[in-house]
Amino acid sequence: MTAAGTDDAQTHSVFNQVPDLARHDLFGTDPGLRAALGRLGGGWHAEALSTYGTRLGDPEVQGWAADANRFTPELHTHSRTGERIDLVTFHPAWHQLLALLRSQQLQALPFAAPRPGVWAARTAGYFLQAQVESGSLCPTTMTLASIPVLAREPALFADLESRLFTKEHDARDLPWRDKAAVMIGMGMTEKQGGSDVRANTTVAVPVRGEGRGAEYALTGHKWFFSAPMCDAHLVVARMGAIDGPLSCFFVPRWRDDGSKNPILIQRLKDKLGNRSNSSSEVEFRGAIGILIGEEGRGIPTIIEMATNTRLDCVIGSAALLRAGLVQAIHHARHRMAFGKRLADQPLMRNVLADLALESAAATQMMMALAHAFEHADADPLAAAWKRVMTPAAKFWICKRALEATGEAMEVWGGNGYVEEGPMARLYREAPVNSIWEGSGNIMCLDVLRALQRTPEDGALILQDLARLSNGHAAVRAELASLQAMLRAPADTLEASARRFAQGLVLTAQAALMIAHGDAGSAELFIGSRLGRQHGRVFGTLDGDTGTFERVIAAAWPG
Repeated sequence: MTAAGTDDAQTHSVFNQVPDLARHDLFGTDPGLRAALGRLGGGWHAEALSTYGTRLGDPEVQGWAADANRFTPELHTHSRTGERIDLVTFHPAWHQLLALLRSQQLQALPFAAPRPGVWAARTAGYFLQAQVESGSLCPTTMTLASIPVLAREPALFADLESRLFTKEHDARDLPWRDKAAVMIGMGMTEKQGGSDVRANTTVAVPVRGEGRGAEYALTGHKWFFSAPMCDAHLVVARMGAIDGPLSCFFVPRWRDDGSKNPILIQRLKDKLGNRSNSSSEVEFRGAIGILIGEEGRGIPTIIEMATNTRLDCVIGSAALLRAGLVQAIHHARHRMAFGKRLADQPLMRNVLADLALESAAATQMMMALAHAFEHADADPLAAAWKRVMTPAAKFWICKRALEATGEAMEVWGGNGYVEEGPMARLYREAPVNSIWEGSGNIMCLDVLRALQRTPEDGALILQDLARLSNGHAAVRAELASLQAMLRAPADTLEASARRFAQGLVLTAQAALMIAHGDAGSAELFIGSRLGRQHGRVFGTLDGDTGTFERVIAAAWPG
């Protein structure tokens, strides 16, 4: 008989705890994503995505995601014998995740295998992986975004192409010409400038030839140098002097002679968000770079890269919305409180349905943008969507991910607030996409600048939204409001840029929901987002619990 108070005394039984969400097919349980993929011509990729979605739901991959964030990157500035090595080492799980991404060619698919629907296919795959682990997305995104810039440099791209397009991951720390696969990063931000790249002071001077394709030595620093173990980075620097024109350079980690390029990693950022990826501060001490793009056109060159990364910010935040929603529904369907499941309680159903609407609208928007990226070169309407709606969507969807992940965490209660569960990592990750590649104000001002540069874009987009919404009264009223805002004096319009961008995205989401979604869900979305303007607290929908349950069930059959 066990004495009272001994260590093996039983204090309680464990029950009413929610099991981990594992062994689920991320693609097969997302009806909205599957429908959009087929509608936009990417149905040929559905089987591959089904296999991929099942793999991502496997406990082994979930374990990689946890381990890559638990065992963080380590910076080694010097070797044992004192040589400068500037090496960042990672847990093996990090490389497993990168290998998984590259197995789907998510770093290059639209350029490596162009065909109708390829942007929708790549967007869907990236969206699935982003629900599992976010840090590994950063070098993947930057590599994809660098391809159209590098492709304009025929001599350089001839050596890079196969290494950029391969489905293999090469983790070796070698000169890029000695590797089977490479990743590309970017370096723009300096201490004094932030988003204001024109304040940069890094200087490049010629060392072998001059002009496009020549070699330059870069001296200066970068305050945020994303993924410093990428094989090369696209870097903005001034030509010749601190007041020279800004140009863009391809700066590898190793020189062609096999010596280390003097890119000195000063420290890794102790940042909020994922802990798997390394962000750093670096100094260039005569680092060799190749001039790419036109001399003095560094900002337009790098902005093209930034446009592609902004799309991935939208996808990544839409994925956080989806992941938070699924985890919240899963928890609510298993957790009992006050005598019944959370999912059966009317107010909780309202919250979950509202989160489901937000996720559905974000998914519709990201897929519409993918379609625009695919057709922008040939279709003026698609080009307008790409120029105007990309920054608008980045502003709004990234903001909503912040609020929605917090709400999903709250569904979990105290269990959501501990690092052992999935919600803390989602919540910590949510702010980054609002900041990376331009914060909210920059995005909203870019929307206005795009409309000012190409005024016909505004008319094309508003006409398209009127068509998609089929004359819906609430959408028609919002379109009239947007048109009136565009006629305001410049200072007034700039001061209202956030309101305009918010209204534009909500109107576009409403129109997309009407055209491509469930009619009942579309009306709930419009009534809460355009009709009553009830604010941004989730769980304030008008309707009955049966309607809410249908929305939840349609979002995630479980």
